[in-house]
Amino acid sequence: MTSITQSPAEVLEIGAKVSAGERINFDEAMILLEKADIFDLACLAHQVRMSKHPDMNVTYVVDRNINYSNICACGCKFCAFYVAPGQDGGFVISREELGQKIQETVDLGGTQILMQGGHNPDLPLTFYEDMLRFIKDNYPVHIHAFSPPEIVYFSELERIPVKDVLRRLIDAGLASIPGGGAEILVDEVRSKIAPNKCSTKEWLNVMETAHNMGIRTTATMMFGHAEQPSDRLKHLFALREVQDRTGGFTAFIPWTFQPDNTNIPNARRLTSVEYLRMLAVSRIVLDNFDNIQVSWVTMGPKIAQLALFYGGNDFGSTMIEENVVKAAGVSFSLSENEIANLIKKAGFAPKQRLMDYTLTEKHNG
Repeated sequence: MTSITQSPAEVLEIGAKVSAGERINFDEAMILLEKADIFDLACLAHQVRMSKHPDMNVTYVVDRNINYSNICACGCKFCAFYVAPGQDGGFVISREELGQKIQETVDLGGTQILMQGGHNPDLPLTFYEDMLRFIKDNYPVHIHAFSPPEIVYFSELERIPVKDVLRRLIDAGLASIPGGGAEILVDEVRSKIAPNKCSTKEWLNVMETAHNMGIRTTATMMFGHAEQPSDRLKHLFALREVQDRTGGFTAFIPWTFQPDNTNIPNARRLTSVEYLRMLAVSRIVLDNFDNIQVSWVTMGPKIAQLALFYGGNDFGSTMIEENVVKAAGVSFSLSENEIANLIKKAGFAPKQRLMDYTLTEKHNG
């Protein structure tokens, strides 16, 4: 690839493969992550991004994160949001408050809500079914809810298979599943930071089962805590394998671990360059994913804007409300107009989308 000038010869060879549209393997991905010049890596990732989205669109969704409960028996070391069962400060959202939050979202032009909560031992599956029906019957929003660890937890509490849990939730109104709770999909890492959370195999199984039932999902990665760079790549290749079989992931969303107020105090906050390198390698490795989302919530608006040249084509959510990352000491806020302006100033066209990346009427001019 002629644009690569600062990288070793082995990187040049891999770059030529990427430019030719060929798939790279694990060892080649590691070489890119460790040895490629940052600007050369950006060039390769942007080339892949433009081959998938030559129209120069950058999409975003207007939605709200709603935490239905903060009570959680999981005790993940990286989480600054949860309250253990029986401790002060725990809550379960009321129907009145839930309705107010959703109505406000709809009034602001929102098309979906993302709902997640803890592993609450006092809530049966019927609670979630009733909550979904309440939303579906009263508000015109797409319900994007319950990450794989929650689904697995519901399955264990009810002593029924994951597929049965999914069927009941879908019947009650669940429309898609967020990729939360993935962290790093390597069990050795998971056992260090989230020993009570579902395994890598269980996380992937929830997603593959959902895809086979016609439910689309996203995939995420939170990196920069207890993992090695090779673990991040194992995560990517595990996702790529599932996507080869199902095609059910709509997007991949990587973000950096935010260490403040967590039980991993010695973890350093990753640099913007480290984030951009990982984002670019993700775009190159995940050749069967249509969309890569940038993370303004953790990186801030300017780095997210720059990330549009490191493989990102989606600006994520307006995040009318977000509490989990905020609890870890990071709080960026952007309006829909601010997101659109950031996209325009980067030279792209802002397009509001739905969960499945269907474009809405707004900003389609």
